[in-house]
Amino acid sequence: MENNFETSAIRIQSERTQFSEHSTPLYLTSSFVFDDAEDMRASFAEEKEKNLYSRFSNPNTSEFVNKIVAMEGAESGYAFATGMSAVFSTFAALLNAGDHIVSCRSVFGSTHSLLTKFLPKWNINTSYFKINEIDQIENLIQPNTKILYAESPTNPAVDILDLELLNKIAKKHGLLLVIDNCFATPYLQNPIKFGADIVIHSATKLIDGQGRVLGGVAVGKEELIREIYLFSRNTGPAMSPFNAWVLSKSLETLAVRVDKHCENALKVAEFLESHSNVNLVKYPFLKSHPQYKIAKKQMKLGGNIVAFEIKGGLDAGRKFLDTIKMCSLSANLGDTRTIITHPASTTHNKLSSEDRLETGITDGLVRVSVGLEHIEDIINDLKQALKY
Repeated sequence: MENNFETSAIRIQSERTQFSEHSTPLYLTSSFVFDDAEDMRASFAEEKEKNLYSRFSNPNTSEFVNKIVAMEGAESGYAFATGMSAVFSTFAALLNAGDHIVSCRSVFGSTHSLLTKFLPKWNINTSYFKINEIDQIENLIQPNTKILYAESPTNPAVDILDLELLNKIAKKHGLLLVIDNCFATPYLQNPIKFGADIVIHSATKLIDGQGRVLGGVAVGKEELIREIYLFSRNTGPAMSPFNAWVLSKSLETLAVRVDKHCENALKVAEFLESHSNVNLVKYPFLKSHPQYKIAKKQMKLGGNIVAFEIKGGLDAGRKFLDTIKMCSLSANLGDTRTIITHPASTTHNKLSSEDRLETGITDGLVRVSVGLEHIEDIINDLKQALKY
């Protein structure tokens, strides 16, 4: 009998040791021992499944990966030290020099740098399409295009891409569809159900949920993950056993946490939409969101990120941040604590205003990662900061 999401998150565990522990212990070991020469040979020849070295696998990382695989409906997976190491390792493992990527322009800043500054060093280039130009994707595909890449919802403007449509385009042209599912988590959205070949998460965000550890994970088709695994076991971006242990325990409460995050975020979005000093609000489950119908089709709830445009541009955005009292000013997201970021003056300040606008970042855009504090306290802090 297949368990429900919440049950799998709690009951998928590493095999118990002779001590019959109820909660999975930490396996803080760099290596593992073998029974004899034949056991060692067969293990390294991969004729049997056995932990060899914690850069390859570890009971803690395996438990974490097995949970994400089950939650996403994937075949296999691999855990990384960070979300960006998951993104880079996926590209590095699946692409060769001379290959080409088609990506949505609205991607995380570090992903943008990877695509435009670092991969071109190995003659791997990228063509961008804008959120409202999905009909242009096929015009960007070249004979050497191998991957169609996107985030949904996007960072930081929480735009939504139609995953089913992206899959149709990818399959028509024989491309791999790779989706960053960080903002939604496996609880709210499963891109594999819509045709994605690989799904990537920064586990640092909502999967951890308390701003404690870094981590990343890629899951998907077994033959593709095999290539990612072989690249990663030789290059070393592995997740630490301790972080895997923390993240696996975090998954046990993911559903209940994200339910509350989403409940609070919708109320914050509704409050901001009615405020006189706010030009616009973007939240996937607001009916005013331009991709509301798509969000409702492919997401369970709207997530915990609200983007809004404050009147007055850069100066008003900075003043808003200076006036915030309770909420945290940080570049992180997905924490129990509400976090506020003004991308134009912080995370994306090195981009020109034209480049920022291409990704949906106006001078007055503010990103709120809505936490788990009492909703009245969150709204009251936003309310007093918007009085200017």
